Amino acid sequence: MSNTLRLIGRRLLQLPIMILGITFLVFFVMSFSPVDPARTALGETASPDALESYRDAQGLNDPLLVRYGDFLAGLLRGDLGTYSARSLPVSEEVARAFPITLSLTFLGLVIAVVLALALGVLAAVYRDRWPDKIIRIVGVASLSTPSFWLAILLIQLFTLQLSILPASGRLPDFSSDPVGWLARMALPAVALAIPVTGQLSRVIRTSTVEELDRDYVRTALGAGIPRHIVVARNVLRNALITPVTVLGLRVGYLIGGAVVIEVIFAIPGMGTLILNGVTNNEPNLVQGVTLAVALAFVVINIIVDLLYVLINPRIRAV
Repeated sequence: MSNTLRLIGRRLLQLPIMILGITFLVFFVMSFSPVDPARTALGETASPDALESYRDAQGLNDPLLVRYGDFLAGLLRGDLGTYSARSLPVSEEVARAFPITLSLTFLGLVIAVVLALALGVLAAVYRDRWPDKIIRIVGVASLSTPSFWLAILLIQLFTLQLSILPASGRLPDFSSDPVGWLARMALPAVALAIPVTGQLSRVIRTSTVEELDRDYVRTALGAGIPRHIVVARNVLRNALITPVTVLGLRVGYLIGGAVVIEVIFAIPGMGTLILNGVTNNEPNLVQGVTLAVALAFVVINIIVDLLYVLINPRIRAV
């Protein structure tokens, strides 16, 4: 348990360094934007005096490092600044959009894990036979397919031609309309999941094949234990260590991919929010979105590290 706590402690110590790096990078990049936040907030008809007063009030005339320091001071108070285009606190906008992005990421993750586990184990059990060959071909094809391109194909097929699933429109609340919510999120989640499924299924197949060749598996099969019981109780437990590692690395891909997919499917999540922030030169908004995504990525990776211990208790002694 002490080793587990030390593992969590190391991850938490990395968190402030990541926050500083992310916030400064966004501030530096946004400083080169030609869009004037004052004109965005006050409109094209605003007078020069009104624009200058707004810049002074918002600290836009201060040096970059001063504005960055003000943001860090506000961050310690839980204040992410104001989204000037709508005069709303950034924290409220992030709190509204972030659960939507997390829901989409989680749904895509569930689909990817279920498909990859089924395909990877099936390919390993029937290795070098026709199911294995077909699954490997499908895995390579899905791995090389970009999510945004797959999203367009899904819209063409299931929305425009078959009219089965919606690709745009209002996102219902899950608690009041779970069926409508799933229908609205199905295509984006599948577009996210397929590339991850391709990579993860290949890793699961390789790990499972290695475990199937070990002596304890042959001993168990020779003792008359059914093959499916050996695979379910012993092989998978040992074979999932490497796939969980890969899955932890791909969570970042899912979160980043969700931001792009949300724009394609007009989902009011973090993707739409950060697009508005970049388009309107809203550094506070872009900063808040990237910070929330980075924090989610770190927390998810801590959870993945803990999964190592649950899957294989021997890691506790490492």
